[in-house]
Amino acid sequence: MNQLHQETSPYLLQHANNPIYWKAWNKTTLATAQKENKLIIVSIGYSACHWCHVMEHESFENEEVANVMNPNFISIKVDREERPDVDAIYMKAIQIMTGRGGWPLNVVCLPDGRPVWGGTYFRKEEWTNTLEQLHELFVTNPSKMEEYAEKLHQGIEVLGIVEHNTSSETRHPNDIQPLVEKWSKSFDWEYGGYARAPKFMMPNNYLFLQRYGFQTKSKDVLDFVDLTLTKMAYGGLFDTLDGGFSRYSVDIRWHVPHFEKMLYDNGQLVSLYAEAFKRTKNPLYKEVIEKTLTFIERELLNSDNAFYSALDADSLNENSKLEEGAFYVWKTTELQQLLKDDFDIFSTLFNVSEFGFWEHDNYVLIQNQTIENVASQFGLTEKELQTKKKNWEQLLFIEREKRPKPRLDDKSLTSWNAIMLKGFVDAYKAVGTESYLATAQKNAQFIIEKQWSPEGFLWHSYKNSKSTIEGFLEDYALTIDAFISLYQATLDENYLHQAKQLTDYCLEHFYDEKQQFFTFNSKNATQLIAPHFETEDNVIPASNSVMANNLYALSILFHNSYYEKIALQMLHHMTPIIDYASAYSNWLNLWLSLSDDNKELAICGENALENAKKTNTHYLPHVLVAGTVKNSNLPFLENRFIENEDLFYVCQNKTCLLPKSKIDIVLTDLSL
Repeated sequence: MNQLHQETSPYLLQHANNPIYWKAWNKTTLATAQKENKLIIVSIGYSACHWCHVMEHESFENEEVANVMNPNFISIKVDREERPDVDAIYMKAIQIMTGRGGWPLNVVCLPDGRPVWGGTYFRKEEWTNTLEQLHELFVTNPSKMEEYAEKLHQGIEVLGIVEHNTSSETRHPNDIQPLVEKWSKSFDWEYGGYARAPKFMMPNNYLFLQRYGFQTKSKDVLDFVDLTLTKMAYGGLFDTLDGGFSRYSVDIRWHVPHFEKMLYDNGQLVSLYAEAFKRTKNPLYKEVIEKTLTFIERELLNSDNAFYSALDADSLNENSKLEEGAFYVWKTTELQQLLKDDFDIFSTLFNVSEFGFWEHDNYVLIQNQTIENVASQFGLTEKELQTKKKNWEQLLFIEREKRPKPRLDDKSLTSWNAIMLKGFVDAYKAVGTESYLATAQKNAQFIIEKQWSPEGFLWHSYKNSKSTIEGFLEDYALTIDAFISLYQATLDENYLHQAKQLTDYCLEHFYDEKQQFFTFNSKNATQLIAPHFETEDNVIPASNSVMANNLYALSILFHNSYYEKIALQMLHHMTPIIDYASAYSNWLNLWLSLSDDNKELAICGENALENAKKTNTHYLPHVLVAGTVKNSNLPFLENRFIENEDLFYVCQNKTCLLPKSKIDIVLTDLSL
């Protein structure tokens, strides 16, 4: 065993029996490299990463490779989910060196941690040959390596730094329109998403586009969002038997997924489908919400009320070998035996045909027709086929449960738990299922009791009753966002005050006055070779964009002008650099919050909770909701509660209209 057997990360433990002398990323390991003056190999991946497993099997389980790595290098394995800061810095390095990135991410560094070479997946021979050459160069010509490392280090330091916008002009949200028009040229109008493969879901993109389409009455944009959400729900990307989405599709049809299921994707997608359901009342969207949350509660929720991180892409096939997607795919003969006389109808609905074929007589279930269309082809009513579909899914689910399951990544990350918490809250708001709110509140208690230290900081990771790794900006930003949403569902101001407390901690420990953005690592943390400011939205929105949205909402609720100043200052610096809008959708969301449509609603009275619940079923992305069932000291609600009266205050630009007493009239007034 190497040193990784002492770790808790499932990804690191997977490498504990490698012949490589792997060490974990920590001060001791980094000091050892400098003391022994050895090059460092930093190999970064995550437990559900298919190609990480491939490289482990081909290279890291191999004695020949170990004989190259062990004598001459300090080899460090990193779980990117545990250390997103380390991942971000070295991802910048390989993007500068190669123009692309991904996982596994492998870099070779000088003893002080500055990178000199890197890439993603390497075959065994290429890997060992390159390592031997790098070691030789380090021994014979270290100054050449030093020179290159310094140039690369300078590039890493400036990459991601946002230049200050010195203009005093504040751009109007109307300037979003040309950005969306440019963005729309990449839309796939046949299958939704973007016209390229692989196809990632990018939930925040569609949250913004849906809001933009709604507020600007852009039917084409809303049609595109609905096309995308429908096709994603139809595709093999969505597990129609068990619920939950895989990480991405390898094709443009959302058909064959990369089969790992990640908590952060599913949390955000539940929020997206919840917002879309509020707007459309489309039963397909509700089905996606319910199936996904059933999956999360059954497979990824533990006894501490924390959510696990992921299910692997790989599982054992019928030959007891690990194979990508083995748990999820079906052969024709299996389906015929199970479905008997219903096979023809089933195969039409789920394309057990050329359209649904993957490889090796394996099919990935995918719809490309509505229930109504398929029902009419077989002389059935839509309701009859819906009943059959439900029965088929239950039958296949029971059969599939007999197969070896994908491996579980059983660590719990604060940031991802907050995303899933918000998903449960948003689902509760949309469909009213009380158990969703209960799950969200229990998870909030997990974060408060287990992940929030007495010293005021958040822990990042949790496993086996142990909290580890001081939190990153993403942990704070996403928890604040979740707590604001939880307040709006419960009107429990404790959540709002906890959100404010975490915000103030971030301003003290993460905010960089010079750059006017938040660093990814706390000022108290051990600093890496360069600071990291996360500003581009990706599969998860950038922690800075989440913080800016949080600050703006809290500035209204707490009448805090400093919060507003910081949020709008960040946005002011970002707007000039927004070119491809898909990488800045959460910034665009904040920008849109400055439009003339945006309002605030104060719901006051003994029936406020019931009225808030009713309000939350409406799609009102332009309205910030707050409320109270009693006298409140929250600045936005102060002096607005009158006993035995239901009062609704609609406010805009720090000015409120006279209160109204009927919620239905208010909701009509707020609709666009």
